[in-house]
Amino acid sequence: MKPKPIFHKRIFWDVNFENIDYDAKARFVIERVFERGDVEDIRICRQYYGDDKVSEILLTAKWLPLHRIYLASAVIDKDLNQFRCYITTPLNQLLSPY
Repeated sequence: MKPKPIFHKRIFWDVNFENIDYDAKARFVIERVFERGDVEDIRICRQYYGDDKVSEILLTAKWLPLHRIYLASAVIDKDLNQFRCYITTPLNQLLSPY
C-alpha cells in the first residue's frame, strides 16, 4: 500500500483534509490539484496516481480554468483539443464588461 500523498491544505480548503480517500476520490483529488496546486503538488499527484491515470482524468474533466488546461496540456503532453473541458467550454464565458 502506497503512503498517502501530502498536499498543501489550501488545495482542499472546503473539505475535511484528514478524511480524504485518495483512491476512491481520485478524480476529485487530481482535478483539484491541477486546478489549485503548485508544481510540487502536481509532481506528488503524478507520482501517486501515475501518468496514465492523471491523463485519463484530466482529458475527461468537465471543467478546469483555461490557464490550468494549458498547464495540464504541457504536463501530460496532450493537444488542447483532446481535453473535454477545452472543447466543450462555451467561448462566451469571458468576463462580463459590467
